Amino acid sequence: MTLRRALAAVLATTLVAATAPARGQPLEGEEGEAMAATPAQEEPADGAGFGDWLAAFRPRAIAAGLDPAGLDAALRTAEFLPDVVRRDRSQNEFTRTIWDYLDIAVSEDRVALGKAALAEHGALLSRIEAAYGVRKEVVVAVWGLESGYGGWRGATDTVSALATLAHDGRRGAFFEAQLIEALRILEGGHVARAAMVGSWAGAMGHTQFMPTSWAEFAVDFDGDDRRDIWSDDPADALASAANYLAHWGWDAALPWGLEVRLPEGFDYDQTSERVVKPVADWRAMGVRPMAGGALPEGAEASVLLPAGSTGPAFLIYPNFQVIERYNRADAYVIAIGHLADRIAGGPPIRADWPRQWRALSLDERKELQHLLTVAGFDAGGVDGRIGPKTIAAVKAWQKARGLVPDGYASPDVLDALRGG
Repeated sequence: MTLRRALAAVLATTLVAATAPARGQPLEGEEGEAMAATPAQEEPADGAGFGDWLAAFRPRAIAAGLDPAGLDAALRTAEFLPDVVRRDRSQNEFTRTIWDYLDIAVSEDRVALGKAALAEHGALLSRIEAAYGVRKEVVVAVWGLESGYGGWRGATDTVSALATLAHDGRRGAFFEAQLIEALRILEGGHVARAAMVGSWAGAMGHTQFMPTSWAEFAVDFDGDDRRDIWSDDPADALASAANYLAHWGWDAALPWGLEVRLPEGFDYDQTSERVVKPVADWRAMGVRPMAGGALPEGAEASVLLPAGSTGPAFLIYPNFQVIERYNRADAYVIAIGHLADRIAGGPPIRADWPRQWRALSLDERKELQHLLTVAGFDAGGVDGRIGPKTIAAVKAWQKARGLVPDGYASPDVLDALRGG
């Protein structure tokens, strides 16, 4: 393994260990798929009942159109993976601040490796850009965050991981559907059974596609009659990522967003993805690019404060929501956009992050939601997920107290709520 490949692998595995927060909400681990959480079954460490589940799954898979012989061959070596269950159940326990995540996701090493990958695969990436209209730097950024530019594509047996998660039952229907699609991939000969490996949650290849996303969006860009996102050659995987973003509406004429400077006296109640205004309106309000010059033209945009009013501000365009289709965490989307900009030669984020704060734990996020509800501000339930309703409740609470209504659920907000 070359030194560059080894460094890329270290970057990828380090980022996997660093859970990205969506305004304090940990990632589910899959690439943006909508999944309804249900209570997990308590599974013994030895996976008792897994064999019975496989036997019951077999007729359902055959009814879905899978060949019995190929199905039996693929499932023969499937194993219950206790670590997969442990990781799935423990996701909500871990968070990290957006600045800690970005320190890893857009490190100087990752930027340098991205520039090297862009140079090495320039001709391929230019063809992909021409075919799908997605900036090559954005495709490289997805590659860099998902697998360290191919340095670490995961080592967990995909069939075993998906079968384990389908059997576990917390999101059984979702993962059973993923397992069926994975088995169809094997039946189609796109990858060998032993080579179908990926993340613990079933995401695969250079750009970490779930099987259903592979089925819908993977392309055969190199013309070998296989949609191969697993091999060392990244052509199909990178083109597939571009196809995915293009499908969801990537606009080549617009940026994903940019860091901006907000004027004195800015109305912070106008922030969040829910507040969308014409770019001309933001310009009239005094919003200016941090790097100088004029705001990029575009029909509509929003101001996002991922760390509250004391951190950086971003004007985000519709391409931000396109990247969200890959992963809904604000931290992830900003990392993709900012890494792409850095690979293209852009500057680091200039405003300081509020590094004096830490991320709230799951129990603290639940406590914050409970206290908001008790105080008369609807947080949308007590689940520890800081989503739009909780952000709106924090804003309303801040306004009622005469504070800056930025909606950021900081430790200071929790302390103030505890004090009544």
